[in-house]
Amino acid sequence: MTEQLEQWFCIKFCQKLGDSQVETIRKIQRVFGDDAMGITQIKDWYNQFKDDCTSVESDARAGRPSKSRNNELTDQVRTFIMQDCRVTIQELAEEVGISTGSAHSISTDVLTMRRVSTKLALKLLTTEQKQLRLEVSQDMLDYANSDPEFLNIVTTGDES
Repeated sequence: MTEQLEQWFCIKFCQKLGDSQVETIRKIQRVFGDDAMGITQIKDWYNQFKDDCTSVESDARAGRPSKSRNNELTDQVRTFIMQDCRVTIQELAEEVGISTGSAHSISTDVLTMRRVSTKLALKLLTTEQKQLRLEVSQDMLDYANSDPEFLNIVTTGDES
């Protein structure tokens, strides 16, 4: 980007000196070599400076600004998911008023959640869930230490 800015300044300088487009193109190509802008770009910038354009910065682009990644929407998505962790992406998008792609992007990239089937599940446990697991594990350990027969009555198994 800095090299492109340098070229814009050089084009503006050449135009202000009264150099023609052809002379300006030759100078830019001689100075910047393979990294020089294309001829059409040089002509466009030359004409803009000729028409009294004073800024070498690009103008703002037309189009709708992205609104799916601001903090307010992220907080709304987080709050809605915490209220109902079984919410679908479609329901989430409708509730918050954003596209399904934006809802998916916020939930997976920003809030680090993953999809399980059509529902959302947290990748990481919350602080409260971690604390609860710690307390339950500590209670089980204390009970096992106080009653050696406890482990004989615990049954484990898998999904089958």
